Amino acid sequence: MKKRFWTGRFEGYSWEYFQKDLLSGVIVGIIAIPLGMAFAVASGVNPEYGIYTTIIAGILISLFGGSRFQIGGPTGAFIPILLGIVITYGYADLLLAGFMAGIMLVLMGIFKLGTLIKYMPRPVTIGFTSGIAVIIFTGQIGNFLGLSDLEKHEKFLANMREIFLHIDSVSLYSIITAVVCLIAILLTPKLMPGVPGPLVGLVVSTVVAALFFSGNIPTIGTVFGEIASGFPAFQMPEITLERVLRLLVPAFTIAMLGGIESLLSAVVADGMTNSKHNSNRELVGQGVANIVTPLFGGIPATGAIARTATNIKSGAYSPMSGIIHGIFVLTTLLLLAPYASHIPLASMAPVLMVVAWNMSERKQFAHVLKMKSGDSLVLLATFLLTVFTSITTAVVAGIILAIILFAKRMSSMLVISKVFPDETPKEETAKLRVLHQLKDYPEISIYTIEGPLFFGAAQVFEQRVLKTINYRPKVLILHMGRVPFMDSTGAAHFKNILDHFKSHGGVLLVAGVAPSLKETLKKSGLYEEIGGGNVFDDAEDAVAYAKSLAGSAAAEKRGAIKGTEQFV
Repeated sequence: MKKRFWTGRFEGYSWEYFQKDLLSGVIVGIIAIPLGMAFAVASGVNPEYGIYTTIIAGILISLFGGSRFQIGGPTGAFIPILLGIVITYGYADLLLAGFMAGIMLVLMGIFKLGTLIKYMPRPVTIGFTSGIAVIIFTGQIGNFLGLSDLEKHEKFLANMREIFLHIDSVSLYSIITAVVCLIAILLTPKLMPGVPGPLVGLVVSTVVAALFFSGNIPTIGTVFGEIASGFPAFQMPEITLERVLRLLVPAFTIAMLGGIESLLSAVVADGMTNSKHNSNRELVGQGVANIVTPLFGGIPATGAIARTATNIKSGAYSPMSGIIHGIFVLTTLLLLAPYASHIPLASMAPVLMVVAWNMSERKQFAHVLKMKSGDSLVLLATFLLTVFTSITTAVVAGIILAIILFAKRMSSMLVISKVFPDETPKEETAKLRVLHQLKDYPEISIYTIEGPLFFGAAQVFEQRVLKTINYRPKVLILHMGRVPFMDSTGAAHFKNILDHFKSHGGVLLVAGVAPSLKETLKKSGLYEEIGGGNVFDDAEDAVAYAKSLAGSAAAEKRGAIKGTEQFV
């Protein structure tokens, strides 16, 4: 077991690979420091909690996760959820909710639910990600403008109203500081490629504020107090039944969003490296990280797409880069924590605004909207519900809407026609020959069914078949070679057709049934009711048998008429 754990991750590891991991780990660590603090502040907690999360979760996700290149830590996607929990329940309950979410993630991985999360409809993920981006961006307007006495709310409209009511308290010092930071973030990649823009922006704007606006602008130190340079002590959260029940929904929301984000990040890493992650193991790794992190004061964490991509571009070879990134952040915390207290809140705002802009997926959003399809409706509904209600409501509603539209599409794919499906020229010739032969047999009706017989199409299937055979032929042949599957609803409606036919003395034959569909017929009991002798692999065999039945019926009818004439 232990050997399998390390296989493919550190096997054949060398000094050369360690050098690559060391460089990429340090680079990602430099990027993670300002982001960790910014995400924590935006989530309504002290900035050092974001640093603790970056260290602990970053190391554990790399150790136990299912992706070689995943970088874990606090992310922007969690901000609206965590802020809402802090406002409603408080920081202590946030830690317990994160702890519970970790347990849920481990259970998801153990029960192999990772593959299910990957089936999340793309319009839903784009919709809630873009909605989160809007919430993050607008949530930083107050700090960017230096507005004072702002009260944080869980709802978007309430926060917008708060900004409007306090717009007269705008601070020119904060705006200048924020603009300096924003310019530095945007210019750094062009002037110094490879150097993290957020770090440069924070350093430059902090220096400017300290030199020219000292005492006139709120900083991390003045708002949250000094950042401790030591590592937090272990502390087990108080667990009671009442608290657990109260936090079930928030914890589940954290677990679901964390699972989705981490697997999306792992998929991005796979695409960049031509590798393949283990989704269930990734969930276990995320769960372990979220169980341990709250015990040291950290907030929930997940896979960070941008930092994971940077890790790969920097030459990472193994999970060791993620471990090094956590160790580097820890070292920085121990040595430089006091200096972080001088960072202005106005400097944090552009960092988060740029993060929001980059995560907004604006191009994909516009592309899906231009399609003017069901996906566009799912996208728009998820986006608006994320902004104006909650992520939980948005994701649930988006998935339900996507399922409804999917069922509608699938039901429209059902084709019922009095022909055989076109396949090859040979089969086309056979089709024409069989149909020509049936011209002399009005007692026989043959229909091709194409498409899945599931709950969204089953009723249409029954209605169309019964409507088109209202003249009640003696033999009905259903060619089902292009029916990929049938659910219990489809089986029930199929049985209605079968019972209806039998009640009028008709015979139902089934042709071209795939092995999987035949197995479904057997499990549902339909195979026995149809009669094994009435199920054919080949349509021509079914037609030949139907002709024999029709011929026998015609002969019996002629005999009955002749007997009546003799009697008269």
